[in-house]
Amino acid sequence: MDVIDLSDSEDVPTSSSAAAPGPSRSGSAATMSTSAKMSAAVNEVDAEIAAIDAQLGELRRRKAGLIKKKESLMGQIAAASVDYRDAEERWDRAGFEWSGRVEAALQQTFNLQTFRPLQRAAINAVMAGEDVVVIMSTGSGKSLCYQLPAVASGGFALIVSPLLSLVEDQLHQLKKLGVYAAALNQATEKEEAKTIDTAILDAKSPLKLLYVTPEKLAKSKRLMNKLEKAADTGRLKLMAVDEVHCCSQWGHDFRPDYKFLNVLKRQFKGVPLMGLTATATGNVLDDVKKMLGIEASIVFRAGFNRPNLHYAVEEKPKGDMGERIAEIIKERYPTQSGIVYCLSRKDCEVVAQNLRKLGIRASFYHAYLEPADKTSVHEKWLGGKIQVIVATVAFGMGIDKPDVRFVIHHSIPKSVENYYQESGRAGRDGKPAACILMYRLADVFRQSTIVCTEQTGKEKLYEMVAFAANDSTCRRETLAGLFAEDWEQGWCQNACDVCARSSSSSSTAEEIDLTEEAKLAAKIIEEARSGSGSSGSEAAAGRLTGLKLVETMGKKNKRSRDFLEAVVTQMLLAEMLMEDFHFTPYSIVSYVVKGPAYDRWAKGGSAFKRRIRVSAPVSKTTSRKRKTVDSDED
Repeated sequence: MDVIDLSDSEDVPTSSSAAAPGPSRSGSAATMSTSAKMSAAVNEVDAEIAAIDAQLGELRRRKAGLIKKKESLMGQIAAASVDYRDAEERWDRAGFEWSGRVEAALQQTFNLQTFRPLQRAAINAVMAGEDVVVIMSTGSGKSLCYQLPAVASGGFALIVSPLLSLVEDQLHQLKKLGVYAAALNQATEKEEAKTIDTAILDAKSPLKLLYVTPEKLAKSKRLMNKLEKAADTGRLKLMAVDEVHCCSQWGHDFRPDYKFLNVLKRQFKGVPLMGLTATATGNVLDDVKKMLGIEASIVFRAGFNRPNLHYAVEEKPKGDMGERIAEIIKERYPTQSGIVYCLSRKDCEVVAQNLRKLGIRASFYHAYLEPADKTSVHEKWLGGKIQVIVATVAFGMGIDKPDVRFVIHHSIPKSVENYYQESGRAGRDGKPAACILMYRLADVFRQSTIVCTEQTGKEKLYEMVAFAANDSTCRRETLAGLFAEDWEQGWCQNACDVCARSSSSSSTAEEIDLTEEAKLAAKIIEEARSGSGSSGSEAAAGRLTGLKLVETMGKKNKRSRDFLEAVVTQMLLAEMLMEDFHFTPYSIVSYVVKGPAYDRWAKGGSAFKRRIRVSAPVSKTTSRKRKTVDSDED
């Protein structure tokens, strides 16, 4: 019989073929010796298992204790959130030990007599060492919330901002106020960088604000080392993250370099952190607080509603490159300043040129302009030499012009947050101002090919499309729902196109049965996919763009193009149609296919009804030479 030896010795025989001849008693002793070793090995294994069981038991007890501690902490955070929900009661007052310094800085340095809503509350909280998130609309004075504490303290504040143009503007303004502020970024000269490095640790330095980009923090270990020493010596009094929504993957402008900022609270313990943004939904706010490690921070959220702004959505005429905008300006704002936002730099230049041809003093502004040209255009606009700036999203952050009477979007923005922020640059003086969105389905497909590579790009864009396509719900009420804000009927006071129409004899949206058009759209897509019923290169490839679909529907349906575009829009929003993106060597192309909801709807047999404004049907007597729906393909 073979015997398995569990010992580590190589000299012990392991089979009967290796056993030396001798009396049977000797073989029995060897077998007993081997059995003893096996038993001992089993005992060792049992002991190790028992030790692991004991460790597991201890780990389970520790886990249970940590879970209980976390629940307690989360309960405290929730209680704190309730306590600070009405932040003004606790923080918006005088009587703190630093209140005298704060008031002096407000009046003597910033030349202001009073605070705007929530400014003093946010300043007091951060002066008390609390972490704070400030959500205030564009133009409400967010920058003072970190500039004033920096001036009133004995050290300096670190300001993280991704926008170089905004930083330059703030440095210029602070210099005029006599406040020493500096910036470290790729444009900083070497000699200036050395001076700033010295000032960070120099207790006698008058440095009050240091602006850096998130990229600079992430890539410069030297800077992080200096800031650590400044925090240890008490020089670093405050950290502020501007445009804090960029931290969140759910935000409308997520930037990967912002992820590095989660190190701030770990490295600079005891230094309060302030996050600031003009817009943040509930998901974005939770994500930002978790990412920055400030779950227990106090949130100061100003009301989103600005009653002096009138919101309206207009159907953009096909092929319009500024003609309708010129009409609006001449009729309503012949001498007043405004901003026109366009999707691309080419659109900016063409629209600005057309406005000038139509007698309007306009100039374009985009990221590809030389810095000197940007400054020149900006200053001419501020001084009234230019009436209208036609710009991409590169323009507007931190602009200091209170009397902007209109903001017109020539094409749909990529998100509701962007729209709210950009349109909010109108009427900062509190006087009536207009926010007009020019909407056309073609712009949706242009924008979707830009944002489709972003994690939440298409989702955010479709929220904006739903806002533009909704002709039956108050614009403000829709915004309130998207930002999870409380809303009460009557707050709008007819300050949007929907409410104004509903209170007058103007046409309002009606619930219309779109079943026939929805089935027609699906049939055309199926025919293109199978290669029948259509012609052209797209159909030959089995694909149709959204605009080609509308054009083909128009050949088989008497409805107007505007109406059929509204049908396709509603089908996209209901996921009865969906965009299918394809990459070419030079661009991204959006095609439309049947969405997951279409077959479920078709099997259910219910009608597809939506509330839209009706366009008059095309007369059946229209000449056959005139197409019911013209092509809108580029």
